[in-house]
Amino acid sequence: MSQSSAAPLVPAVELPAVPLLQLGTWVVFYGLLAMLAIFFVSADQGAISLPAGNAVHEWVHDARHLLGYPCH
Repeated sequence: MSQSSAAPLVPAVELPAVPLLQLGTWVVFYGLLAMLAIFFVSADQGAISLPAGNAVHEWVHDARHLLGYPCH
């Protein structure tokens, strides 16, 4: 019974190349999505509200306090 002391070979992991144009498209998309979310959390208080009423304000009320925005 002979045991070999050599470790098993592990194949090298290759990272896929991502084209910058494709990456830039996703960065712009998620950037716009984040700006829309920040708008609803920070600025939507009725004066420039997109939907009528204060429903959006009530939905994001706790997030406003968490982020430090005054709302009442």
